[in-house]
Amino acid sequence: MDKIAVLIPCYNEAKTIRKVVTDWKKALPKAVIYVYDNNSSDGSDEIAKKAGAIVRYVKQQGKGNVIRKMFREVDAQCYIMIDGDDTYPADSSKELIDAVFSDGADMVVGDRLSSTYFKENKRPFHNIGNTAVRWAINTFFRSDIKDIMTGCRAFNYQFVKSFPVLSQGFEVETEMSIWAIDKNMLVKSIPINYRDRPKGSDSKLNTYSDGFKVIMMIIRLFRNYRPMAFFGIIAFLLTLVATVFFIPILIEYINTGLVPNFPTLIVCGFVFLTAIQAFFAGLILKTLRQKDRQDFEQRLIDIRNKK
Repeated sequence: MDKIAVLIPCYNEAKTIRKVVTDWKKALPKAVIYVYDNNSSDGSDEIAKKAGAIVRYVKQQGKGNVIRKMFREVDAQCYIMIDGDDTYPADSSKELIDAVFSDGADMVVGDRLSSTYFKENKRPFHNIGNTAVRWAINTFFRSDIKDIMTGCRAFNYQFVKSFPVLSQGFEVETEMSIWAIDKNMLVKSIPINYRDRPKGSDSKLNTYSDGFKVIMMIIRLFRNYRPMAFFGIIAFLLTLVATVFFIPILIEYINTGLVPNFPTLIVCGFVFLTAIQAFFAGLILKTLRQKDRQDFEQRLIDIRNKK
């Protein structure tokens, strides 16, 4: 088992990967540098090998697929994950490692948004998207993570071996953050410097399509991790709609003893029944979630014993 492993997902980063590997080897001379190449066509893998990294390959396209294989294959006491685009300077390495080893953090978030991100990043929609995603997750999941979608993180062994990667693409960072919140993991935020990609290095993140995937991921995980809140909101809205249409019918019945809009009354009845079903669905799923959390705590014990 490595003491410190630096994990670098890589897809066509020939312009920057040598510098990234060199900088992190210099900052952490005793760490093992792993570059996981995701079907690069520009020779990124050979450049990384020459720079001194251990290069492995992932054929399934997408950052989530890369991280899944990384977490399965690499055993270490402390993991640092960074992007291969040279946007995260290696001068933050000591703070990231200390948060894992000294402070006992399960996941350490390299917080770009509290430092240089908004100044360095030249894509305004990315700025808006990062802020919106941070607000949504911290609101829906009652957390205070400073940077949800950062590509610079550190983890301990338990986090990496217990985290089930379900995402295929860039939404994996959002999944990681929400999972850590739900499982009551100790998450620490460390402000780090961020620099924009060098000229000629293009981002693989599509603002609109990947942004839509992140939004859908948040909704799906909100349903899965907080089912009572999710289905409770649906039940409340259905009850509100049914009540709005039912009140005029009730008033008319009180005044005249007649029900002139009988079809509307029937529809209101079905909507009320649907609201009741949504409420009890949330209640049942909440109970199952509680059992899942108990099982997860046992899995953590098993992972610690295997370490």
